[in-house]
Amino acid sequence: MINPIPELTPLLKQLRLSGMTDSLAMRNREAIEHQLSYPDFLALLVQDEVARRDQKKYATRLRRAGFRGNKTLESFDLNANPNLNRAYINELADCRFIDEYVAVLIAGPCGTGKSHLAQAIGHCAVQQGIDVLFFTQAKLLANLHAARATNTYEKRFQTLAKVDLLIIDDFGLKPLKSPQDE
Repeated sequence: MINPIPELTPLLKQLRLSGMTDSLAMRNREAIEHQLSYPDFLALLVQDEVARRDQKKYATRLRRAGFRGNKTLESFDLNANPNLNRAYINELADCRFIDEYVAVLIAGPCGTGKSHLAQAIGHCAVQQGIDVLFFTQAKLLANLHAARATNTYEKRFQTLAKVDLLIIDDFGLKPLKSPQDE
């Protein structure tokens, strides 16, 4: 039997099917060992391609979100504050509030995990394929001031308005400096 992999690899690359390219040799060995049918072999390759694309989309959304560190619900200590409503946190983690256009305000004293929780909910949204942007209030205002200075304010504002979930951390922590901040 002739090995088709050397001929298929450049074609898959040309078609930008790198998930298939990366798993072709392994899946070919698997197909031979388990005597898979051609459709089953093809199905595995297609699943690999879809998984790679999904992972790439996830990584892109996560990078674009701009989170500070890797703050997830798994790393959030729910036991640190016994007054936290776990059911409500789980409800926020399912991100239905986004589809329902409900604003969420997380408030409390310093050091209680508000920032961690906000980013963790953002991570949940990214995992569900939702576009998220995370800013501190200071960084957001600086970003908008810079956009005004370069005549890109409208475009930047539209980007912020279109995102599915905009998280503004440390809101109200520092006073607004100018009328433009308002």
